[in-house]
Amino acid sequence: MMTQTTPTTAAPVVPMGTMRAAVVTEFGAPLQISQIDVPTPGCGEALVKVEASGVCHTDLHAAHGDWPVKPHLPFVPGHEGCGTVVAVGDGVVDLNVGDKVGNAWLWSACGRCEYCRTGRETLCEKQINGGYTVNGSFATYMLVNADYAPRIPQLADPLEVAPVLCAGVTVYKGLKVADARPGQWMAISGIGGLGHIAVQYARAMGLRVVAVDVDDAKLTLATRLGAEVVVNAATHDVVGQVQEATGGVHGVLVTAVHPQAFGQAIGLARRGATIVFLGLPPGDFPAPVFGIVIEGLTIRGSIVGTRQDMAEALDFYARGLIRPTVSTTRLEDINNVFDRMEHGQIEGRIVIDYR
Repeated sequence: MMTQTTPTTAAPVVPMGTMRAAVVTEFGAPLQISQIDVPTPGCGEALVKVEASGVCHTDLHAAHGDWPVKPHLPFVPGHEGCGTVVAVGDGVVDLNVGDKVGNAWLWSACGRCEYCRTGRETLCEKQINGGYTVNGSFATYMLVNADYAPRIPQLADPLEVAPVLCAGVTVYKGLKVADARPGQWMAISGIGGLGHIAVQYARAMGLRVVAVDVDDAKLTLATRLGAEVVVNAATHDVVGQVQEATGGVHGVLVTAVHPQAFGQAIGLARRGATIVFLGLPPGDFPAPVFGIVIEGLTIRGSIVGTRQDMAEALDFYARGLIRPTVSTTRLEDINNVFDRMEHGQIEGRIVIDYR
C-alpha cells in the first residue's frame, strides 16, 4: 500500500552578511557609506532587495535633524524605494518571494485609533515612518511591513515608479483634498521633485494648471508637462499676473519650501478657493484673517497619502498618465545629491540606481 505524503516547501533563505547603506551617524554631517547587517524580516514583514530609491527633500530634513521629533541615530534614510521580495517573515499571507513592492513614508500605522478607523491613517499618532523611525531604502536591502508596502505595477520602470511612492502620492492626495473640479484652475507653487509631478496629476484630473517657481528652467519643464500659465516669482508680480490670467485660481498646491510662497498663495486664490500646504519650510507665514474669512478661503495641510491614495497614485502611473522626470545616481554620491538639493539645482527627481 502506498502512503501519501504532504509536499513540503523549503523556507526562503534570508540573505546573510552585510550590505551597503548610506547611514546618518550625526545630524548635519555627511552620510557615511557603510557596511551594515542585512536585516531579518520579523512577523508581518518582508525583506526587499532594492532596485531603485528616489531622494526626497524629507530625507535631507531627516539627515539634518530639522524636525522636533528626531530619529534615533544611527539610521538609514529613504522612503521611495522599490525592489523584489527575497524573504518573508511569519504571518505574511499576501506577499511572496519575487513580488515587486516599495516602501513609503507611512511604513505602518496602528490600525486601531480613530484616525486609522476612519481612513485617515496618515494622522495616526503611532505610525512608523520609512527612513525615519525605521531604516529605509538608502541601502541594498530594506524591510517593509507587508500590510502597508505599496504593490508595484507590473512592467513598471523602477527608476520612474520610485518617486511616485512619496512625491507622487503626496501631490496626488494634495490635489484630491483641494476639491477642485475638472476645468478649474489649480496653481502649483514650486516645480521641483513634487511640483513637476503635481502638474501631470492635475492635468490628468482635468484641471488647468498655473505653475509658479523662481527658476525659468523649471517653468519650461512645467510648460512641457501641460501648464497653461507660468510665472517666475523672482522677476514678476505673481499675484497680479495670475489674477489677470485666471481671475484667481480655484485651488493652490504649495510644494515650495520658501516661507514666502505660503503667504503668496492666498493672493493667488479666488473667493471660495482651497489652499493646500505640502512644503515644510521653517517658521511661520503671514495670514490675513479678515481676507480669509470674507473670501471664504480654506487653508489645509496635507501629509503624504493613505494606502488607498497610494494605490490610486500608482494606477495613474500604470496607465501612462504621469511620468516622473528622473536622473540617476549611485548610492556613494548621496552627499552630493543633498548639496545640489539644498541649492535648488535638481530638475525633477534624482533616483539611486542599485541595479
